[in-house]
Amino acid sequence: MARRIDVRGAGGVGLAAWEFADPPKTDPEHEPGVLLLHGLMGRASHWAATARWLSERHRAVALDQRGHGQSEQPPQVAYTRDAYIDDAEAAVEQLGLGPVVLIGHAMGALTAWQLAAKRPDLVRALIICDMRASALGGASQREWADWFKTWPVPFATLADVRKWFGEDDPWVDRPNPARGAFFAEVMHESADGWRPVFEPERMLKSRETWVYDAHWEELAQVRCPALVVRGLDGELGRAEAQEMVRVLPRGQYAEVTDAGHFVHYDQPDAWRAVIEPFLDAVLMG
Repeated sequence: MARRIDVRGAGGVGLAAWEFADPPKTDPEHEPGVLLLHGLMGRASHWAATARWLSERHRAVALDQRGHGQSEQPPQVAYTRDAYIDDAEAAVEQLGLGPVVLIGHAMGALTAWQLAAKRPDLVRALIICDMRASALGGASQREWADWFKTWPVPFATLADVRKWFGEDDPWVDRPNPARGAFFAEVMHESADGWRPVFEPERMLKSRETWVYDAHWEELAQVRCPALVVRGLDGELGRAEAQEMVRVLPRGQYAEVTDAGHFVHYDQPDAWRAVIEPFLDAVLMG
């Protein structure tokens, strides 16, 4: 069971925050609070399994970020880095989660470490899941634009969604049912079939605001304990991940085998095994 909480982000944008605990944890015994931030094209429900076990000890809330899930989709001009960071800051403050543990995947991880750098008073600890600090550049942005054009939308059924993203997508090296399921969660049924809940153009606009820049400077400004987690077959290479750990003043490293980019979704048990000891140490600190 999920409980929706409405939050107002930067510029008054309506954001949907979700608690997956039953009953919801709102008392001080479940501090520190945890805010979970999905990646580009993701949604809060991708964190459901993580949020449920976190809720045994924390008040864990997952946020549909602007343009994603059931949050509002403002005009193109609103998809800036500052907007995403300010949204997360507003969610922490309005939900009373601070000092918070931020857990972010991909773009959500970038938002998390940028918020931790901006508001050290608000962030108790940080978990970065498969996000690079290096600039990816224009070629990467063009690849994404071309990739969106290959999507055979609308899909006739959700089974077709799972098959295409899990097997037929040219970006898939070998069959990956978890990837298919991941994308099935971001589809909704329309009159002519199944389409993404987001606008691909707005995803590209969001990505454009960070893909051309490196983000090492913000990493160096993160004062709280931070764990960098990579999937062995993900997008973050080991050398870069270890350099991120070196740059972080209080950085630690972990990797999950048999996992791709969607680490927490591919291998939920192994993901829990690497982040739970870090969280235990934060609580004891």
